[in-house]
Amino acid sequence: MRAISQDTYGGPEVLKLIDTARPEPLPTEVLVRVEAAGVNPVDAKTRAGQGVAGLLGEPPFILGWDVSGVVKAVGHGVHTLAVGDEVYGMPWFPRAASAYAEYVTAPSRHFARKPANLDHIQAAAVPLAGLTAYQILTALADVQKDQRVLIHAAAGGVGHLAVQIAKALGAYVVGTASAGKHEWLRGLGVDAVIDYHSQELAEATGDLDVVVDLVGTEATLTQSVAVTRPGGLVVAVPSGSPQAVVDRAAESGVRVASYLVEPDGHALGEITELIESGAVRIEVEEVFPLAEAGAAHRRLEDGRTRGKLVLAVR
Repeated sequence: MRAISQDTYGGPEVLKLIDTARPEPLPTEVLVRVEAAGVNPVDAKTRAGQGVAGLLGEPPFILGWDVSGVVKAVGHGVHTLAVGDEVYGMPWFPRAASAYAEYVTAPSRHFARKPANLDHIQAAAVPLAGLTAYQILTALADVQKDQRVLIHAAAGGVGHLAVQIAKALGAYVVGTASAGKHEWLRGLGVDAVIDYHSQELAEATGDLDVVVDLVGTEATLTQSVAVTRPGGLVVAVPSGSPQAVVDRAAESGVRVASYLVEPDGHALGEITELIESGAVRIEVEEVFPLAEAGAAHRRLEDGRTRGKLVLAVR
């Protein structure tokens, strides 16, 4: 099969197209023919030796976690999926899933059936970003109707799904984004949008119940704590929070938590219901052929992506 590999850590130029052996499913696993693979910030960080690189070992390895495709074989003990099923998932994260390839194998329960109203390109954009948003807002924050939720970087891959999931939970949603993305975010249901270049959070938000900080700098975390009510929660997604911020937050009665997404076929099924109902829609800004994974990483790292980037594998 074709796949994208790297022999060393570095910039997008280290990604190269190779031919390699197709994997075979073990008991409880499925073999999925990948139609499309999502591109995420953790992919680029791992490529450069950061992110979850330590869990993948030294190169060579194949990047990628988001997949949408078709089940081609099932191992012994698989009862939830069958050959021919169209599925999507985020298998194995944070261990290697090797999704930048024509085939992947993983436990069947790391996948869910693809939303019927999405093609494979759109579906491949969902799992990592969608599960991150959904798990934070439901399992961690337990967002309730009429709570006030702030999403930093609301127009990004995780952000644009988080604002829609929070709205589906009944929250009042505030998002930060550059001015050119405000109208689009309002179309997704955001109640108030803040231009982080020109507006201060304290002047624009009022007391918040939950903040999902998808930027994760000490500055944004400190500002987020300052506008969160006592008893509220600030979630630091990319890299956790400095202890000094956690300590200052505790003095104000605010909890700060980090979060790392995990595979969850059941939660993906719930996200599927939101997508099929029309409550959540997916923004794919650009699609690249598998062989141009390096170009996709360069586009990702320019920091101005709206929604998601996807590799068309077939």
